Amino acid sequence: MTRYIIRRLLQAIPLLAIISIILFILMKNVGDPLATLGGRKATRSEDRARLSCQLGFDQPVMLQYVYWLVGNDWTPARDCNHDGVAEIKGELQGVLRGDWGISLSARKPTVDIILDKLPNTLLLMLTSEVVIVLGGLALGIYSALRQYSLMDNLVTTLSFIGFSMPIFFVALAAMFIFGVAFRRMGLPYFPTSLMFDPRVGETIPQVLWHMVLPVFSVSVISFAAYSRYIRGAMLEVMNQDYVRTARSKGLPRRDIVLIHALKNASLPIVTIVGLDLPLLLGGAVVTEGIFTWPGMGSAFLSFVSKGDVAVVMGILMMISVAVVVFQLITDMAYAWLDPRIRFE
Repeated sequence: MTRYIIRRLLQAIPLLAIISIILFILMKNVGDPLATLGGRKATRSEDRARLSCQLGFDQPVMLQYVYWLVGNDWTPARDCNHDGVAEIKGELQGVLRGDWGISLSARKPTVDIILDKLPNTLLLMLTSEVVIVLGGLALGIYSALRQYSLMDNLVTTLSFIGFSMPIFFVALAAMFIFGVAFRRMGLPYFPTSLMFDPRVGETIPQVLWHMVLPVFSVSVISFAAYSRYIRGAMLEVMNQDYVRTARSKGLPRRDIVLIHALKNASLPIVTIVGLDLPLLLGGAVVTEGIFTWPGMGSAFLSFVSKGDVAVVMGILMMISVAVVVFQLITDMAYAWLDPRIRFE
């Protein structure tokens, strides 16, 4: 197992390098980070030229990538007339040295921006993932044990309806029904924006109350996929010889389902969770945007629109590294769940 882990980590290095090159080139063609520098007024032509020289934006794209990766303090000094732009670094240290650069629009280090938004996204998305997994397991197991029953057909129909609806439709419908309509009818209603009420403050009850609609919107669509995977896997496992043997020995049905069947049927769900968890770091972009949740998703949209390469590259590379790490964890979970799997 150790050799397998080391080999996978070594294979990830060129993969991440290729990903970073592609993302950097794409970001350089998305917008102009010097257009307004995050403000409303256009940057003066003389300031644009000075900043472009200072930050290396006048260099070829691949040389800019090298600056971003390893820094530009090794290059000969360039006279770019730094007067009046003290907020922005002239020397870039490079991500390999732990310096992810400074946001041109926010005038803050990229790491500080990410660390400020990441906890909010993790709180929302991990809560959603727990609800999705538990709900998907419950629905999938119930449908498998009562195949072709009225409840199974109802769950199947609702799953396909939920899976076919786009997230923005679910979010807007939830806001209208549980936020607007309930309020008009004098019923207890859920807040439709922000993470807490500024008049009350950031308290635990406030945050939990504001999480209800975003978690509901994210979970509705994922319930369908998770429950269908679990249902199919459980139906296949329940017909295996070892399950029939367990039944013939008179084991309680609960032990047969939870110990013998579910453990072997959980491999598909492990794959889905392993793919979903890294994407949680980026936040549900649409959901956070609709509910104005101050997380990574809304930050990503904001900084992409401003062409802020440092922040966007930081978010995307963080997700890329997380994908590699969680896929490795998923493979290790396979070996634990199914002793027949070996990676040596």
